[in-house]
Amino acid sequence: MNNPDRFDRLNLLVGEAGVARLKQTSIAVFGLGGVGSYAVEALVRGGIGRLTLIDFDQVDITNCNRQLHAHDGTIGQPKALVMAERCRMINPEVQVEPLQAFYSQENSAELLQRGYDYVLDCIDHITAKIHLIETCVAKQLPIISSMGAANKLDPTRILIADLADTNKCRLARVLRRELRKRGISRGVKTVYSTEEFRPLSDGRREDSAAEAEHYQAQRAPLGSSSVIPPLFGLTMAGEVIRDLLAEKVS
Repeated sequence: MNNPDRFDRLNLLVGEAGVARLKQTSIAVFGLGGVGSYAVEALVRGGIGRLTLIDFDQVDITNCNRQLHAHDGTIGQPKALVMAERCRMINPEVQVEPLQAFYSQENSAELLQRGYDYVLDCIDHITAKIHLIETCVAKQLPIISSMGAANKLDPTRILIADLADTNKCRLARVLRRELRKRGISRGVKTVYSTEEFRPLSDGRREDSAAEAEHYQAQRAPLGSSSVIPPLFGLTMAGEVIRDLLAEKVS
């Protein structure tokens, strides 16, 4: 009887060539919150061989309702380090590099020079998000970007589409406008939700000025569920794995 392998079931699904392809792949995940933490989990369990995890923040008690790494034992610890250790426990052979950094124009070149096959944009700071997308497009580096996962409850409204084809997502609307100014109108794959924007419970404005203000402010909070951000992350990881397998495996 053959010795079992942690990726035996994956092998049954995608074959030896598919598993080999995923083990040779290098992926960067920018942002390790509710979306990014679950994306990382799915990628490491999906056989990705090399992961670079980028997040400047520490685990906070308010993260516990939606972020995979957040519990009493990790509060106050760097998210990148916690997720890297979790990856190693899932697959000791994975090459994982945690980076405690906030993506910006100043460190973009250093963070993107590691030869990635794919980038996952799971950050919500609008300036950083725009620059990351713009830079990846310029470098012809495959990227998938998470749109707004906060203030939503309906898991059936999550879709994958080019940014140009998204609708009913306020963050996507801001990004479409800003990226068009930079000459990018299509070619950015996204995960988004068509769920209507839910009324804010604390009386904040819902006009376009407030929308821009929220997405420009790094820490402006919106309500978030235990379901939608994780599903965004899992959907992103699933689409990335499908893309990678499509390149080599029919």
